Amino acid sequence: MQIESIPRPLVRVNQWTIFLTVVLAWLTGLHWLLLIPLVANLSGILFNFNPIMKIARVFIIKEVKNYIPEDVTQQKFNACIASFCLAGGLISFSLGWTIVGYVFTIMVAVASFIAILGFCIGCFIFYQFKQYQYRRTLKQT
Repeated sequence: MQIESIPRPLVRVNQWTIFLTVVLAWLTGLHWLLLIPLVANLSGILFNFNPIMKIARVFIIKEVKNYIPEDVTQQKFNACIASFCLAGGLISFSLGWTIVGYVFTIMVAVASFIAILGFCIGCFIFYQFKQYQYRRTLKQT
């Protein structure tokens, strides 16, 4: 059985899209731009089709198996966190709750940029959650 994976360059394109879209929304005040990564990530979670990654796949040079694989389950978990923050930011900005909007979008921008640099906060949270589940099952036996 082969574990489902996503080539790292596609994950990086998605991370850059989140980061750059958030920064662009801040600079222009066009908060609806947050819909771009939000819809793409929700589509990835719900339908296994992230349009940003599908478009980026066209530009992959090597065979997919020659790239560092990223786990699909972890990426969906990360996309859930990102979608929550993007939606929270978009809704907050729409309601005029500017500070809350910035809090949500700063969190997702910082997380995506740190992931681009090589440390995935969402993966760390996912790992800690799995450890918690495992320890809980040990206590029940």
